[in-house]
Amino acid sequence: MDINWYPGHMAKAKRLLSDQLGRCDVVIELCDARLPFSSRNPDLENMIKGKKRVLLLNKADLADPVITSQWLNRFREQGIEAAPCTAYMNKAKDVLRLIEKAASEAIEKAAQKGVHKTVRVMVTGVPNVGKSTLINALHGSNIAKTGDKPGVTKANQWVVIGPYLQLMDSPGLLWPRLDDQRAAKRLCYIGSVKDAVVDLPMLTIELLQELLQIRPEPVLERFRFSDPSLKGEALLEAVCRGRGFLLKGGVCDYDRCCQVVLDEFRAGKCGRITLEVPPRKISLEGAANHAEN
Repeated sequence: MDINWYPGHMAKAKRLLSDQLGRCDVVIELCDARLPFSSRNPDLENMIKGKKRVLLLNKADLADPVITSQWLNRFREQGIEAAPCTAYMNKAKDVLRLIEKAASEAIEKAAQKGVHKTVRVMVTGVPNVGKSTLINALHGSNIAKTGDKPGVTKANQWVVIGPYLQLMDSPGLLWPRLDDQRAAKRLCYIGSVKDAVVDLPMLTIELLQELLQIRPEPVLERFRFSDPSLKGEALLEAVCRGRGFLLKGGVCDYDRCCQVVLDEFRAGKCGRITLEVPPRKISLEGAANHAEN
């Protein structure tokens, strides 16, 4: 299963984002806490060099907290300010404190000139990691469009949070060539790539196999089958029969099975599972240092 999806609007969004970077004081980069390697765009790493940056491991409530802590320690060892995040309204103050800390130097320089600086923050990341949800939490209302599919945010949009804070909600950016197919596959798991361009039965099988290797018990319980050694189509059949996804005559409804498995994983209903553990050396370039279980 070869995955390569780079819609035309992403190339345009990348150009617009590059143009806006000069106006920003801080960059908030979001990744998915379940995929702290695969859900970070190496192009972003190059684009935001020299900017104050905070990396948020979003959807931390869906990830294994022990592994999240390991990732945070590893990122901090690399000099990256990183924190877990759950982009809900009641968690917004934690993120605001991180923004204030990252922007403190710019604020102090402006204050020395007698200026009360307006801090401009760019919120960026790959599709479907929760950028607009975070901005809504910080704003206190649903001002940015959200959705559980990639491509909801089509253009850069500035959101005024207060008299001295503005956030830019940017479209999710993938990279033109997804050379690391393992990372590409995992981006499909979390919905960063549209389901319509992927072989969903194969994707669902591979997701189930990964989940069964990491934490078989909640997966077996959720999908109501008992053999963790199942592979291939037998896995889909077991889920169909366990959950009652059957058509007339007892035929397995594989379409429904695939959509339910993917939706329930994305919503965290399979348990708090992280698919990637920190490698010995963090790198966003190439597959040699790819985080894997």
